[in-house]
Amino acid sequence: MDLKSILRKYDLKKLTLTVLGSHSALDLCSGAKKQGFKTLVVCQKGREKVYENYYLKKAGLGCVDEVLVLDSFKDILKEDIQEKLREKNALFFPHRSFQVYLDFDYETIEKKFEVPLFGNRYLLKIEEKGQHPNQYDLLLAANIKIPRFYKKPEDIDRPVMVKVLEKERGFERAFFLASNLQDFRQKSEKLISENVFTKEALDKAVIEEFIAGVQVNLNYFYSPIHKRLEFMGSDTRRQTNIEGLSHLPSPFREDAEKNFHLKFEEAGHIAATLLESMLADVFEIGERFVETTKKFSPPGVIGPFALQTFVVPGPPKKSFVVFDVSCRLPGSPGIVATPYTGYLWGKPVSTGERCAMEVKRALEKNALPSVLT
Repeated sequence: MDLKSILRKYDLKKLTLTVLGSHSALDLCSGAKKQGFKTLVVCQKGREKVYENYYLKKAGLGCVDEVLVLDSFKDILKEDIQEKLREKNALFFPHRSFQVYLDFDYETIEKKFEVPLFGNRYLLKIEEKGQHPNQYDLLLAANIKIPRFYKKPEDIDRPVMVKVLEKERGFERAFFLASNLQDFRQKSEKLISENVFTKEALDKAVIEEFIAGVQVNLNYFYSPIHKRLEFMGSDTRRQTNIEGLSHLPSPFREDAEKNFHLKFEEAGHIAATLLESMLADVFEIGERFVETTKKFSPPGVIGPFALQTFVVPGPPKKSFVVFDVSCRLPGSPGIVATPYTGYLWGKPVSTGERCAMEVKRALEKNALPSVLT
């Protein structure tokens, strides 16, 4: 994609910040409106109601200027739809649903989605653990702690979390815990018989050391304009059905776990603060991550990214173990409730607004291509 030739045809005074109607679209739209930009949400037919009925801008309310309804999310790849977006001077902001609903077709996203994309489109695929280089390769190169991984179940020598793509929903993962090879075989055979996943999917499973720590997502923003790493905030997840089961008294929980397949499906997030003494490590691993992405996929990470971690105890001190990575809009608008952006900007700044601020500053400095790919 020839980014500069596309931008030459844009009216830079009428940019439209554009996002797929899912995940964190409203966070982006709200932030864009605060910075004076037009907003467009691209929806699949049947998924537009929230944006059209409840958040469409009218009578001084709402944050969505326009909704573009397609028969399928995948239709955003059609040339006539892309041309329509370019006519609207669209800058596109990816999130996880963009990758999921386009069937993880990164080659097409990289080469055939000819709409300027905020961030580094070539880093999106780093999330996928089944290809190389992947996020683990990047984290190891950055000297960031990750869980121990097992190439085969015969090597299991401690409690592990097994992550397998579901049979019914190929983009979602099923999880189960195992403590040894026998436990792995018994549980996996039961789940295969229940059609939770297939034997073929199990053969490609990720077997990961179970980390006994507090889950905390670290959300960052790297600004190519200011050449600065910013910590946007931290959060933790609410997940079904593991959370409900964990609230049961011990005898009932043990019985329930025999009859329920444990699920870790995301239901929401909770803003979570960190001890101030931990912030030095937050910035240190963030800086190492940024510098390593520049080597893996120049120009490196642009804008929002997140490291999902477990905080584990010492000695010598508490530390972060990173088990997942994302290089796009996070799925937790509530991180604005943490105080960290206020410490920097003097007011709370959402990820959506921070993205819009970066676009605005890039325009002022005549450097818009530096935040796009």
